[in-house]
Amino acid sequence: AQGFPRTTELMQGSDYCIKTAVRLGKPLALNLSFGNNYGSHDGESLLEFYLDTVAVIGRNVICVGTGNEGNKATHTSGVLGNSNEVVPLQIGDYERSINLQIWKQYVDEIEFSLEHPNGEVAGPFREELGTQRFRLENTEILIYYGEPKPFSTAQEIYLDFIPVNTYVDTGVWKINLIPKNVVDGTYDMWLPSGSVLNQGTRFLYPMPETTLTIPSTASLVITVAAYDALTFSYADFSGRGPAQMYEGGGVPKPDLAAPGVRVTAPATGGGYAEFTGTSFATPFVTGSAALLMEWGIVKGQDLYLYGEKVKAYLRRGARELPGYGRWPNGEMGYGEDVIIR
Repeated sequence: AQGFPRTTELMQGSDYCIKTAVRLGKPLALNLSFGNNYGSHDGESLLEFYLDTVAVIGRNVICVGTGNEGNKATHTSGVLGNSNEVVPLQIGDYERSINLQIWKQYVDEIEFSLEHPNGEVAGPFREELGTQRFRLENTEILIYYGEPKPFSTAQEIYLDFIPVNTYVDTGVWKINLIPKNVVDGTYDMWLPSGSVLNQGTRFLYPMPETTLTIPSTASLVITVAAYDALTFSYADFSGRGPAQMYEGGGVPKPDLAAPGVRVTAPATGGGYAEFTGTSFATPFVTGSAALLMEWGIVKGQDLYLYGEKVKAYLRRGARELPGYGRWPNGEMGYGEDVIIR
């Protein structure tokens, strides 16, 4: 159960805030400094679908951070053709458990085998109902082929590595993807968010693109990346959108960026401290949205200044930072939030 984020609690909290704002007849700027890697990252998970649904209830703006997986090597991807493809995964020392998600289009039929660091191979495993279970050396593997959802055409292949004793076997594991009937061919793999992994657990050939955490991939939220306000440069930990997203491939994210490196904020127990992460960049944009909504709705200048209208104004007003030849881009979207300056 530790491998699954409790997104239902986030939905309950968001639902309370939005319903309360509607009941009171007030606008709402909702900050979600939360993200996880469990899902297809294409805007079609239950949490993303929920946020896109409630984003049009009442007068609200929902701001979500891109997460801190940009440099964590927890994502890789590729396009499977007519031949097998091997994806190496390094599992570091002292991992008590680890799970891996393979996401693909349901139209593609793919099998796979798994090679232990000692060279022993299990599989190939094909799509079956229920959980498949096997053992390699001192690690037990559970495999589950998922089904498409009412709101998604993607399919998940879920692998759970469970130690027979205390720790999962360390070393380089190899996932051999075997095409059977491939139409689309694209696949993505994700490990849990980097904060729960030990040092050394990573894909050996990671793809830093498509490292936005869920639910920052929801279409109707404002997605906030982080930059270093001292150097005016992109923060390499900040989650990135797909490389092709501004070329017609997926929802264009992130929307804009805000300071997320060494941000001074109240500390637990009193006083102040410096914090780094997109969780501390997102509140800057939430505050900007609140200021716009106060001017428009509370002060009566524009009673329709909420939702996508706020996003549009923030995008147009965003300032481009030096060093990039193309805006918008998958690192910082349309640029830095200028209202906070």
